[in-house]
Amino acid sequence: MEDFEKKVTITDADSNSMEVDNGCDPSKIVNLLRSFLRIQQTRAHAYAKLKQGFTEYMVSRGESAYQKLCSEITVEFSECSKQVLEMESLFLSPDCFRDDLAHLLRAVQEQEKQKLQLTATIQVLKKAGRPSERLVSHENCRFKKHMEHECVHVNEITEAAGTEEAEADAEYDNALKEAIRGVQDAVTSINEHLEEVRYEIAALEGD
Repeated sequence: MEDFEKKVTITDADSNSMEVDNGCDPSKIVNLLRSFLRIQQTRAHAYAKLKQGFTEYMVSRGESAYQKLCSEITVEFSECSKQVLEMESLFLSPDCFRDDLAHLLRAVQEQEKQKLQLTATIQVLKKAGRPSERLVSHENCRFKKHMEHECVHVNEITEAAGTEEAEADAEYDNALKEAIRGVQDAVTSINEHLEEVRYEIAALEGD
């Protein structure tokens, strides 16, 4: 591993001479970049499935089906990341040294990780719901007659209690907005990087 790192840790001057000496095959680069775009399509489809599955969960509350879907999506994303890491290694190999493209793929990987983490955060927040709107469980209440009980949740509404609930709602809303904004920023960044990839493909095919 150390020997490999020594090979790829070179100066800009060495990099330029390597590209001239090896004449990095444009068709090989194009094939790798097109494969990368296909992986991004796979990720997009996985996100679509996750979104649909979560929408269905919010209606049915089918926990087992939702958890099964999350496990499948996790495996799918993991496989995509593994393939991209292999591409990064190929771009850094002596046969085709393009550290700029390796860094481009790495930037997309980091944004995809951020997007996935924030998507999970959004779903967790939506599952919980706003504090003031969460359903109350009556399992600890005392039932006096059939369909009648003394609800332990009934208490005097005080100014302090109202303020506390409003603060909890505001904190929840801010957390949700921040996560949504983070996903939107990640998507924008990813799309910009993908445009760079497409531009590189067009440039290589035009040579």
